[in-house]
Amino acid sequence: MFEAAFLQESLATLEGVYPLVASFLTHRIAEHPLLGLEALKKLAARMRPDTLEHNAAVDLPLGISNAETPQNGLSVHETIDRIEECGSWVLLKYIEQDPAYRDLMHGVLGEIAPIVARRTGAMMRFEGFIFISSPRAVTPLHFDPEYNILFQARGSKTMTLFPTADPDIVTPEFFEAYFAGGPRNLPWCDEWQARARAISIGPGEAIYVPILAPHWVQTHDEVSISLSLTWRSEWSFHHADACRFNRRLRRVGLSPAAPRLYPANNRMKSYGHRALARLGR
Repeated sequence: MFEAAFLQESLATLEGVYPLVASFLTHRIAEHPLLGLEALKKLAARMRPDTLEHNAAVDLPLGISNAETPQNGLSVHETIDRIEECGSWVLLKYIEQDPAYRDLMHGVLGEIAPIVARRTGAMMRFEGFIFISSPRAVTPLHFDPEYNILFQARGSKTMTLFPTADPDIVTPEFFEAYFAGGPRNLPWCDEWQARARAISIGPGEAIYVPILAPHWVQTHDEVSISLSLTWRSEWSFHHADACRFNRRLRRVGLSPAAPRLYPANNRMKSYGHRALARLGR
């Protein structure tokens, strides 16, 4: 049985920044046996094939589209076996499908649940992801619709983050397309680098990543293993549905205002989308 994942100092840090500001944290699960490479090979063999992703990941443009991301010619299991030299990236999605990893995820997130509840309400839709990456692997610029803490277990990486929902980087139309089923990778512009904040982490270190904050990632000179634990809130679901409502308005020739950011809410547009969706069904 492992001790608590977070020291009180990191819990205090998270309380001070959540939910709007990215932050460096520390943790105590880097040596957890479930996060070793051999354990992850066994996990990948147990997981549903549709929850495994892999691709070539070295020298990728930061603004590459999802459709242009190159394959590496290997199976996902071959990629993990050759991760030190194949220049690739493997993603194990929804690790909560495995009971042992689900218990780990719920234990860690349970430690921060009181902090989250005081700001954005009860934590909803827990999901877990594990990244196994070759040296110098790149994850292109994208955003996530969840709150996220990225825990580093092996190797090191740098995440470069941008302001939450920066309208120059993520336009309202891009959000609307994403929440209608579109891709999440974003185009890149060199001018945006002036707005960036880079946070580097190694084993025992973590990053709190605010919801909707654009970011890209590069591993350093060794194999990297990271655990990403995410959750949603009622606010996040209202924001997503407000984007879908705006897409409906734009299709009839209107120019709706972008959904408002926390702590403002988007309930009226959200309820409008949900009502129209029910009518459509």
